[in-house]
Amino acid sequence: MVKSRTIDLVAPSGYPHDPAAVERALGRLRREGHRLENVDATRRRFQRFGGTDAERAADLNRLADASRPLPDIVLAVRGGYGASRILHGLDYLGLRRLADQPVAIVGHSDFTAIQCALFAHAGVKSFGGPMFAGDFGAEQTSSFTMQHFWNAISHSSFIVTSKTPQRQTVDATGMLWGGNLAILASLVGTPYMPPIEGGILYIEDVNEHPFRIERMIYQLHQSGMLGRQQAIMMGEFSGGRLSDYDNGYSLDAMIEQVRSVIGIPVVTGLQFGHVENLLTLPFGATAHLVATERGFTLKLSDYPHLA
Repeated sequence: MVKSRTIDLVAPSGYPHDPAAVERALGRLRREGHRLENVDATRRRFQRFGGTDAERAADLNRLADASRPLPDIVLAVRGGYGASRILHGLDYLGLRRLADQPVAIVGHSDFTAIQCALFAHAGVKSFGGPMFAGDFGAEQTSSFTMQHFWNAISHSSFIVTSKTPQRQTVDATGMLWGGNLAILASLVGTPYMPPIEGGILYIEDVNEHPFRIERMIYQLHQSGMLGRQQAIMMGEFSGGRLSDYDNGYSLDAMIEQVRSVIGIPVVTGLQFGHVENLLTLPFGATAHLVATERGFTLKLSDYPHLA
């Protein structure tokens, strides 16, 4: 049984294109006994965004108000595009109050920009995980996704395992961080990219051809960022389409090319991305990654969790 929580909704990116999904998510979470705050964020529209830049920044800046009690969960309504437009308008000094509090800030896709900026400027750890409209509002929710979400945010540590055979052996301990590859590439050279040393980087994306994925990984590599990490974990790269022109250039071929040049191990099979069944991963956690030809284990600890 899931304990009742206060869930604050934020819409830093696009608006939900399916009003029925919003109502399903509201109904499900309320039936479980949760209290939903800032529901108006699900109904705002400005062009393709979930409100004006000022409105979307205000969703997050409400959390910087020391006179307001903090929610248990801050849940992104959806991804899309728009978070990059509000990074300069966030109250990072005030948002530092979240750094030592048991608040689960959750989202993925475009929300990666918020996660990186919060960590870089306020030391706030968060979670890559399900979002309000697409996951909680799905016609049929994924029991895998829901189970892993509530487990991750409610325990001080957990372990992810995979039986995907690995081409490279890894035994590394470092900070787990990452998210959407396109967003990470867009942050290179900006003050919102966290200067993380010795990390374990996880990446995912959607509707991108392998050559675009390779190009973005090269951007991270040529910027020097990958050389400061211990390993890359490849999440799901769903929706990409090959053509006859590719002539054998597939996602697997691209990964082998990347392995040959970046100088750090590439681990495959991480169940995270734009897919129905996804893990919840703590951005900023201490991670111990062990990968062999039999699969991998990822032990995670030292992140904010709910009592």
